[in-house]
Amino acid sequence: MKISFDNPDKVNGLITLTIEEADYKDNVEKALKNYRKKANVPGFRPGMVPMGMIRKQYGTAVKVDEINKLLGEEIYKYVKDNNISMLGEPLPHEAQEPVDLEKEAPYTFMFDIAVAPEFNAELTGDDTIDHYTITVDDDVINRQIDLFASRAGHYDKVEEYQEHDMLKGDIRELDENGETKEGGITVEGAVMMPEYIKVEDQKKLFDGCKPGSIIRFNPKKAYPESDVEVASLLKMKKEEVAELTSDFSYQVTEISRYVKAEVNQELFDRVFGEGNVKDEQEFRNKIAEGLREQFAVDTDFRFIMDVRKYIENKIGTLTYPDALLKRIMLNNNKDKGQEFVDKNYEQSIKELTWHLVKEQLVKANGIKIEDADIKETAKEAARAQFAQYGMTNIPEEYIDNYAADMLKKKEYIDSFVDRSVDRKLTEALKKVVKLNEKTATLDEFNKLMQGE
Repeated sequence: MKISFDNPDKVNGLITLTIEEADYKDNVEKALKNYRKKANVPGFRPGMVPMGMIRKQYGTAVKVDEINKLLGEEIYKYVKDNNISMLGEPLPHEAQEPVDLEKEAPYTFMFDIAVAPEFNAELTGDDTIDHYTITVDDDVINRQIDLFASRAGHYDKVEEYQEHDMLKGDIRELDENGETKEGGITVEGAVMMPEYIKVEDQKKLFDGCKPGSIIRFNPKKAYPESDVEVASLLKMKKEEVAELTSDFSYQVTEISRYVKAEVNQELFDRVFGEGNVKDEQEFRNKIAEGLREQFAVDTDFRFIMDVRKYIENKIGTLTYPDALLKRIMLNNNKDKGQEFVDKNYEQSIKELTWHLVKEQLVKANGIKIEDADIKETAKEAARAQFAQYGMTNIPEEYIDNYAADMLKKKEYIDSFVDRSVDRKLTEALKKVVKLNEKTATLDEFNKLMQGE
């Protein structure tokens, strides 16, 4: 076999392979013999079908399979052996004439290969990158305490409605005279929160109501832009409320008001485990400690974003084989078509550039990802999920089990690997570059992130 590679502009590669009969003959014969062992042909015992019959029936198909397999193996071997940074999959050269495999060898095949542009993504102590610290002040701690108190709260029954209260009552459709409509829509025990009613005059109808009060309102007017909310309230299908115009009565049977938990020992134990916090100052200190850890994750994410922006500006605009990459993208998204490629190509190139940059940075800093790193990332994700629901004192055994369950699911693995790379790369780069230390309040930092 002969292989040649042309790469005149450094990014558009053309690999040409000339295959002789000797390159595939033995593999074809071996495959045909396997077919013969399995062939079930009337009149012949298994394994005794004449080879000529097997060759006539399967010869061309087997030859095509073996040549395609050989092409794939040789292309990837050549790319690896010659350190070619290939992007995507090889595609048949657009000017390639169809190869007639019915004819005798040799056969010549040409493939277009997208080659990554050459650049240097090195970072040193001469490079300065922003690094933020979010201040954990009393305001942030108070907000967190309020959040914990809200999550640990409960509903009390009250005698008069105020904003944010939840109502329970019976809904009945009314006729044109304001009487209960015979055979009309009825819902027992319907739950409402009037504060979410979109139209003010409909919302005001519920002001000051008490158990036993009967309010006349119009669901379609209350939620003019959402048949989904009307359908949910009236226990109907969305399509069924499209033409609904009736007024309804709502007889209040119960009013519930959400009350936040008190900031006391019960809340301390609920958040951090029994006996781990003994007074409010310890509670605040423990919250501050947790917030610093949480904010460190957020500021590290911001640091990597700033690294990306800095190094992309440093290396400038890279030249890619755009036409070929668009062909590859289209080939990988045949069901979405050219419009999808045109719409998403620019963003895909941005992500590709960052991927190539990160590969260089990872290699330059000797970063290797072990199973233990991926497991720790999964545990970090588990803790974050529990923390969303105010569960900060989960035993390590539960964290381990939850992380192990996530690691069994293939859809999580790639993201955990990427996150592990980012974590280790962040720690490495913070020791390499000069950090421009900045402080920000939580609100300032959030605005900064929203501005990206």
